[in-house]
Amino acid sequence: MDYLYYLGNASLVFRVVNYLRLAQALPIRFLTVIHQLNGWVVRVKTAPACTDRQKGDFRAFLNELGIPYRADGRLKQVLHNLELGRSPVEVMRRYQVAVIAHGSPELTEIQAFREQFIQGLGYCPETLA
Repeated sequence: MDYLYYLGNASLVFRVVNYLRLAQALPIRFLTVIHQLNGWVVRVKTAPACTDRQKGDFRAFLNELGIPYRADGRLKQVLHNLELGRSPVEVMRRYQVAVIAHGSPELTEIQAFREQFIQGLGYCPETLA
């Protein structure tokens, strides 16, 4: 199953990552996190072994935090290229998009991006809170 959601700020992204790390009963293939100026796009691809109950519980959790997202053509290409195994750096250069994380759910990449972005700006925008 493939989940694509828009989340308004970094705290919500952290909650999703923590859920995936702690809920080891939900097998996933990968997590992709993309930062946009107005928020975050999170894609979670589950493993085929997920039960209908696990899928429903996870969808309910995501619906509490964000809204289902419909990717435009460019973002579809970004997600497709990442799924094919292209490096996030290569995809970022080609499509001019901020791929923050792709693979297993880890907080460190998201936290490092957030800190560097805030340091560069000198303040914390709402989407990075």
